[in-house]
Amino acid sequence: MSNTPMAASPLTRAVLEIDEYVSGLGWDQPARLFALVDTARLQAEQPTLADRLGLADEGESAGLTPIEQDEVPTDRPLDEFLGTIAWPDAVAGCALSVERLMLPPSAEAQVPQGLGEAELARWVADHPERQEVRMTVAVLRDGARDSALRLREKDSPTEVLTGSDLVPGLAEALAATFAE
Repeated sequence: MSNTPMAASPLTRAVLEIDEYVSGLGWDQPARLFALVDTARLQAEQPTLADRLGLADEGESAGLTPIEQDEVPTDRPLDEFLGTIAWPDAVAGCALSVERLMLPPSAEAQVPQGLGEAELARWVADHPERQEVRMTVAVLRDGARDSALRLREKDSPTEVLTGSDLVPGLAEALAATFAE
């Protein structure tokens, strides 16, 4: 994507490219899953697909190309769905973009005890300090990981927070899709 800033690593660039793509679709989107493939390998082994993705025109072949997968089912828990995924060898990594509600750490002491999952979700949704956040998390087979967080109230490419340990639980769940 042309507006994606240059980043230190191909994985960070891929995360920011996915964040920009999903951001362009607006908020209130379903979770989106992406395979990450080595761009040079894709160009060499699948030139027709690379051409359809607009990669044949790019002088830069180093990096990762995100390829969106089929829809993530909404009728089952995300962690359960991720447990069913097995990637072919050509996939170097994967990424997931998902929206969630979160509370600031100051609100943790206010959480009522003994709430079920649905009750807790309603309580968070009704909390005055809740924040809507889009998390894009990516992992590679070699264990590298990166993520981007975007708050709905600060929906700007310059306000995207990046880092390798921002969403460790989701990164672990994605990494498990590569377990042998």
